[in-house]
Amino acid sequence: MLNSANGTFLKKANKPDLAAELKRALDKIKAQSIDEQGSKVDYASLRGSAVYNEFRHECSPKLREFDPGSLDDRDEKLAFWINLYNALVLDAVISFGVQHSVTEGWLGALAFFRKAAYNVGSERLSLDDIEHGILRGNRGHPLFPGPQFAANDRRLNWVISPPDVRIHFALNCASRSCPPIQVYSGKQIGSQLELAASHFVSEITSVQNNRRELWTSAIFRWYQGDFGGEEEVVRFVLSHLPNGELRSWITKNLNALVLRYTPYDWNLNI
Repeated sequence: MLNSANGTFLKKANKPDLAAELKRALDKIKAQSIDEQGSKVDYASLRGSAVYNEFRHECSPKLREFDPGSLDDRDEKLAFWINLYNALVLDAVISFGVQHSVTEGWLGALAFFRKAAYNVGSERLSLDDIEHGILRGNRGHPLFPGPQFAANDRRLNWVISPPDVRIHFALNCASRSCPPIQVYSGKQIGSQLELAASHFVSEITSVQNNRRELWTSAIFRWYQGDFGGEEEVVRFVLSHLPNGELRSWITKNLNALVLRYTPYDWNLNI
C-alpha cells in the first residue's frame, strides 16, 4: 500500500480537515504538473516536486486514521472518493515506476488496479475497491461475477448507493482514453459531474452515417449494465450532446442505430 509510513502516531484526522486537505493537495498537483485540459500529466516533474512530497508524507498518511463514515452527505462522499481515486492513480504511477502504460507487466491493468491501494480507516482500499465497491454501489468488477465486498466486509458501510453513473467520466486511470483529471468539490459535485459527462461524450462521440453507426467510448461497453443496457447508453449519450447536427442525426436515426465502441488507448497520459 502507498501510504507513507514513518512509525509515528498520527492524530485522528477529522472529516472537514482531511477532505479539504486532499482537495487542496490535488489542486496544487494539477496546477503544477497537469495540463489545463486535465489530459496530460508531467510525471517526471511531479515525482520530485514539493507538492507531491507534501501529499505523500503529510496528507495520504492521515487516511489510516480517517473515518469515511464521518463525511456528511452523499455529495461530500462522492467528491472525496473521486478525488482519492485520482490521487491514488497518480501516486501509483510514480511509485510503481510505470513507464508506458498501466497495462505493462504481469497481468497488466488487473494487477495495477488491485495493487495500487491506500490504508483508509485501517482498511485496505485498492483502486478496484474504490471504483467497484464504493462508487459503483458494490456491483463488482465487470469482468468478474459477484460484488466487490463480501456481506461481512466493514467497507460496505462506505458504499454509495444508488451509484451515480457520471462517476465514469470523473475517474482517470492514467491512460490517454480516460476522462480528464479534475478536482471535485462536495458543494459543486452535481454540476461538475454533469459537465464532465457532457464534455467526455461530446469529445468521443461520432457517427458513420452510411452505416447508421454510433461510435462512443469503450467505457460504455464495460459498464453498460450501470446505464441500464444498450438502449439507455444511447439515450445517455444523446442527452449529453450539445444541440447541433450530430444530436439531430442521432435523434432522427434513434431506432435504427448500431452502437460501436472505439478502441481504448491505454498508453500513459503524458
